[in-house]
Amino acid sequence: MSTGTAGKADPSGRPPDGTTAAARRREQQGWYFYDFACSVYSTSVLTVFLGPYLTSVAKAAADGDGFVHPLGIPVRAGSLFAYSVSASIVVAVVLMPIVGAAADRTGRKKPLLAAAAYTGAAATAGMFFLDGHRYLLGAFLLIVANASISVSMVLYNAYLPQIAGPEERDAVSSRGWAFGYTSGALVLVLNLILYTGHDSFGLAESEAVRICLASAGVWWGAFTLVPLRRLRDRRVRPDGEGAVGSGWKQLRATLRDMRRHPLTLSFLLAYLVYNDGIQTVISQASLYGSEELGLDQTTLIVAVLLVQILAVAGALGMGRLARTYGAKRTILGSLIVWTLILLSAYLLPADAPVFFFFLAATIGLVLGGSQALSRSLFSHLVPRGKEAEYFSAYEMSDRGLSWLGPLVFGLAYQLTGSYRDAIISLVAFFALGAVLLARVPVRRAVEAAGNPVPQRI
Repeated sequence: MSTGTAGKADPSGRPPDGTTAAARRREQQGWYFYDFACSVYSTSVLTVFLGPYLTSVAKAAADGDGFVHPLGIPVRAGSLFAYSVSASIVVAVVLMPIVGAAADRTGRKKPLLAAAAYTGAAATAGMFFLDGHRYLLGAFLLIVANASISVSMVLYNAYLPQIAGPEERDAVSSRGWAFGYTSGALVLVLNLILYTGHDSFGLAESEAVRICLASAGVWWGAFTLVPLRRLRDRRVRPDGEGAVGSGWKQLRATLRDMRRHPLTLSFLLAYLVYNDGIQTVISQASLYGSEELGLDQTTLIVAVLLVQILAVAGALGMGRLARTYGAKRTILGSLIVWTLILLSAYLLPADAPVFFFFLAATIGLVLGGSQALSRSLFSHLVPRGKEAEYFSAYEMSDRGLSWLGPLVFGLAYQLTGSYRDAIISLVAFFALGAVLLARVPVRRAVEAAGNPVPQRI
C-alpha cells in the first residue's frame, strides 16, 4: 500500500483537509470495496481458471509440434500463459508512471481509477468469448486486464494517506486486504458450485469456465461503483501528499538515499528475488496442476481455497516462530520450505489430488508468513522519518521486478517442453534469495538505520 504523511484530526474530529470524521469513515468504507471488487480477478481468473483454459485454447490452435506463432514467433502453447503474465507486468510498469503523472497534474485520481478499473473489468468480461482457437484474443485480454489492475492499484493505494491518518493507516489497510480475501473466497465457492454442477445448469464444461471468467469482470465492474461514489478527489498538495506519479521520482530518490544504507538495500534485493519466486509459484500452480499433473478444475479450485484459508493461520504461526527464533531465521526457514515444495511438486505423481492438497496446504502455511515477516523485518531497517518513502520503494520495486519469474518459467517450458523442468527452475529464486538474505547482518543493519535492535530479529 502507498504510504505518506497525513495530519491527525483536530479535537473537533475535523481532519486537516476539512472533512469530518464521519465523512472520512464513509470514504474508508468505500475504499475497502475496491479490494472487494478487484480481488476476484486475482483469485478466480489469474490463479485458478485462465492459465489452464488459455493453455487448452492455445494447444487447440498449435501446429503438429505443439507451437503457436503469435506475430510469427514460435511459442510453445504451454508457455503462452506465463509469457503473457510477464508481458502484462512490463506493460504495467510502462503505464504506471504515465498515468501517475496525469493524476498528479490534475489531482483527479478518481476518473483515472475508473478508466483503469473498467478497462480491466471489460477485458475480463470479454474472456467469455475466448473459445475455439482464439489464443491471441486470450493473451491480449490477459495483458490488458493484468496491466489494468496494476495501474488501478497504484491509484487506489494513493488514496490511503488521504483517507487515513498515520495512527489508523495499518488498520484501514488491513481491512482492505480482509475485504479482498473475503470476496475472493466467496466467488471461488460460487465458481465451484457452477463448475461442478455445469451439467445440471445445462452448460458444457468450457461454457462454465468462460462464465466464471466473465463473471469476475462483471463483479469487478459492479462493485467498483461503490468506491467511485464514496471517494473524492483533492487538490494535489505542494508537499506531494497523495501524488501518484511523483512516487516514481521518489523511488529514484529513495534508491539513491539507500546507498547510504547498503545493508537495507541488500535486504530489499534479497526480498525482490525470493518474492518473485513466490508470486510465480502462485500464478503458475494451477497451470502446473492441470497440464502436468492432470488434475481437474474442481481440485484446483479447492486447492486455492485451501491456500486462502490457511494463509491467515500460517501468518499467525510464523509470527509466533519469529518471536522465538527471530524474523530472519524464520524467513530463511520458510524459503527452505518453499524449495521443498518445488522439489515435491517436481516429484509429485500425476492424478494424485491428495498430495496436491497437501502441497496447497503447505503453501498456505508459508505464504502469508513469508510476506508478512519480510515486511516487518524491512520496517526495522528503515531510517526513522523515512518510513513512507522506503516502503514506497519496497512496494514499487516489487511490482517492477515481478515479470522475471513468469518469464523464466515460460522459457524453461519453451526450451524443454516439460512443466516439471519449468517448476524446478524456480528453485533458483529461493536459493539465491536465501543466500542474499543470509548475508545481511540484520542487527548491524538495524543499528545502521538508527533504530533500536529488538531482542529477537
